[in-house]
Amino acid sequence: MTLHPPRRVDTVWNFAAGPSRLPDAVLARAGDELFCRGADGAAAIERPFSGPAFRKVLDDARVHLAQLLDVPDNYRVLFLAGGAMHQFSAVPMNLLDPTRGLTRVAYADSGYWSRRAMQEASRYAQVAVVARHADEKPLSAPTAGDWHVPPDCAYCHITANETVDGLAYPEWPDTGDAPLVADATSCFLGAPLDVSRFGLIYASAQKNIGPAGMTVVIVREDLLRRPARAAPSPFCYRLQAASEGGVNTPPTLSIQLAGMVFEWIADCGGLTAIAAINRRKSDLLYRAIDSSGGFYTAPVAPGHRSVMNVRFHLADDRLIEHFLRDAEAAGLTHLRGHREVGGLRASLYNAMPLAGVAALADFMAEFQRRRG
Repeated sequence: MTLHPPRRVDTVWNFAAGPSRLPDAVLARAGDELFCRGADGAAAIERPFSGPAFRKVLDDARVHLAQLLDVPDNYRVLFLAGGAMHQFSAVPMNLLDPTRGLTRVAYADSGYWSRRAMQEASRYAQVAVVARHADEKPLSAPTAGDWHVPPDCAYCHITANETVDGLAYPEWPDTGDAPLVADATSCFLGAPLDVSRFGLIYASAQKNIGPAGMTVVIVREDLLRRPARAAPSPFCYRLQAASEGGVNTPPTLSIQLAGMVFEWIADCGGLTAIAAINRRKSDLLYRAIDSSGGFYTAPVAPGHRSVMNVRFHLADDRLIEHFLRDAEAAGLTHLRGHREVGGLRASLYNAMPLAGVAALADFMAEFQRRRG
């Protein structure tokens, strides 16, 4: 039998939910700056984190991020090792405050990752579920409005963008006196964000920030005064803020690459410009889904659909493997949906250009023509 090599495509587009595509300009710059040794005999990623060279990298990254988000002066920006799941535990360990009667925690159930966060929080405190997403289709995020958070809750947690479920909050809830805490991992830096609405925001890096292994935490300073007795030193926000992230060795490579990404976003025109591009990309893909006559379907209601993670299904599930195989042959990779929900998913983070989304939309139309 003669084996034919796979058809070559000029460009391969990576739609992975994370670790995800990095901007081409950042990859090129990283190649020039990170892996060449300087006069001190060390490459950028080999230098001690306590030395002046890395401290400048850290300070610059913090300043650039604060400028992008217009972070108020009474907040601290931390770059911590680990992923968002570390913060599922770190948040209750830091924010519970029995001395003030804050012994419970409040969560909104919006999908897969919010439930994972609740599961971890339940190790440390009783969880009050104050809002839930709609169970029927089309799916929607929990209704915002005025949530009644019990007075003994230390905070109220939301997952701003559900990567698995493909839904996002169209507006932020009113949680009263309870600080609003957000896992913003999959939407962070995809659009402007009013930091002042939150007591704490965290986002792991492998979506719009940089390589996996780091999480950004933006925390209001008054919350750093809570006792955090259960938090090990590397997990303690107060200690990390006091030491400028130096309680343990920080993820130096991730921080330096993140700083490059922050500068790239600024060069693109900032978050307002990035948001406009992201909206064009997601509109293009959702339009391809909605205009297919039911061949493709999006299970999330318009207005609640994620701009970053477009979840969709085929009317005939038997075609999924054919779709994935043909898509990969066409240079469109990592489109399989999460194992919990099945179907298909295209993640359109900042570094995915409009051309990649257009290529996917064209492929979907051609696949429907052949298989519909």
